[in-house]
Amino acid sequence: MLGERVEILFKNRKLERNFSSINRLRRAYGERAEVLSIRIGVLRSAQTLAIVPATRPERLHQLEGRRRGQFAVDIVYPHRLVFVPNNDPIPRKCDGGIDLTQVTSITIIDVVDYH
Repeated sequence: MLGERVEILFKNRKLERNFSSINRLRRAYGERAEVLSIRIGVLRSAQTLAIVPATRPERLHQLEGRRRGQFAVDIVYPHRLVFVPNNDPIPRKCDGGIDLTQVTSITIIDVVDYH
């Protein structure tokens, strides 16, 4: 486990291409590109999702309702980078919640204002 980092996959090729360079991020997301680049760096450098801060500026949080099972980090208000754990099976705690200390792979699904 030591030295390993969170694996980041993308929901589709378009999203993957958008995140392949800062110039593509800028074209796709404008003013949010710089912060998106920072957030992806934080996610990539973590050994597990438990390392990603639940406080600002990242503010990792689990979503509810129709987005149950998804997570987000803050970008530029009100936009969020939304992703799902990609471990198979999803690691669970005794209470049924997702065990972030065991999540080592995620799939980015959207950059969105879901409010």
